Amino acid sequence: MTQRRIPAVYMRGGSSKGVFFLEEHLPPAGAERDAILLRVIGSPDVYGKQIDGMGGATSSTSKVVIIGQSRRDDCDVDYLFGAPAIETAVIDWSGNCGNLSAAVGPYAISQGLVEAPLDGMAVVRIWQANIQKRIIAYVPMRDGEVQEEGDFMLDGVAFPAAEVVLEFLNPGGADGSLLPTGNAVDELQVPGLGKLAVTLLNAGNPTIFIDAQQVGLKGTETQDQVNGDTQLLARLETIRAHCTVAMGLAASADEATRWRPHTPKLCLVARPQPYKAAGGKQVEPEDIDVIARILSMGKLHHAITGTGAVAVAVAAALDGTLVNRIVGNTGDRQVRMGHTAGSVAVGAKTVLEDGAWVVEKAVMSRSARRLMEGWVCLPELLFDPMHRRAQPCSMAAKASNHER
Repeated sequence: MTQRRIPAVYMRGGSSKGVFFLEEHLPPAGAERDAILLRVIGSPDVYGKQIDGMGGATSSTSKVVIIGQSRRDDCDVDYLFGAPAIETAVIDWSGNCGNLSAAVGPYAISQGLVEAPLDGMAVVRIWQANIQKRIIAYVPMRDGEVQEEGDFMLDGVAFPAAEVVLEFLNPGGADGSLLPTGNAVDELQVPGLGKLAVTLLNAGNPTIFIDAQQVGLKGTETQDQVNGDTQLLARLETIRAHCTVAMGLAASADEATRWRPHTPKLCLVARPQPYKAAGGKQVEPEDIDVIARILSMGKLHHAITGTGAVAVAVAAALDGTLVNRIVGNTGDRQVRMGHTAGSVAVGAKTVLEDGAWVVEKAVMSRSARRLMEGWVCLPELLFDPMHRRAQPCSMAAKASNHER
């Protein structure tokens, strides 16, 4: 039986990669579209490898992006991000991917959705539909094409590429709040773990900060050390799930674990100290302001999520948060954070308005590159109405907030 083909581009953005689609090439939002995207990525896979799909069996590589002409006058394109779970039939539409945000502008230009200069810098105005926020991407152009080759190095990515600068405008929560509980630090009672001090933040993506020492870690642990400890991962997920409830993002811890694995992120922070990053790079304490380890989809990220880096920078700028207690006053300079693969610097501009902190924008640099373009191929059986009715229910019914 002939397979069905859907136009797609496989792209790297920052330290992530995913499959990009034009909105017009997919069904409307719902169970049918989610079933198609899950099959493209190779989920659910009881073996946890996504061998029969485009996913790479990690939180950084099991990703899908849908791009269309913007319905807004102040944006050029609408960008919807999905995080398919690996072993279960769930796509979490609740948050953004800051890394893949770097690839949205280049993709939109290459697909003819945005006019760009022959040479110089193209400015792409992006509406991030998951979190209802604007992003401005500055994409270098050369001879009428997106410039992908360059000398910009990003820790966590093996090869250099052209730099793409991203501005995340007003990245606070949908209601404008940065601290959903109103507190810089909350003392939460977590079953089996006791009372823990956490900072709950809405910036980039909803993020939970906790001092690494509170969970028996130094903050310099490697990905293998954390991801190879199933009991530790279970404890960290318990913390994340109960904090999700405290943030008002889930009715129960069980719901948070089952239906909202992508957000909020859990970030372990620690004071600067020397460590060897993945790839052998030595990180020295004088080169960073804080150590930040992000967990994504239940595992320690191999570098740091883009939205996680934004959240760290914002938290550093807010008096009294766990990050601010470590970093102190950084003034107007960027916050240098040490992560699993090295370090990165991100700037956040915060202002006090009517007694509440507001983030005007967060700025970071990433890179992006097309890895493959053509079609993804799917079994014809997937499009049979009887088969579609038998598909496992995805998170589409649980995450109505992702619709524009």
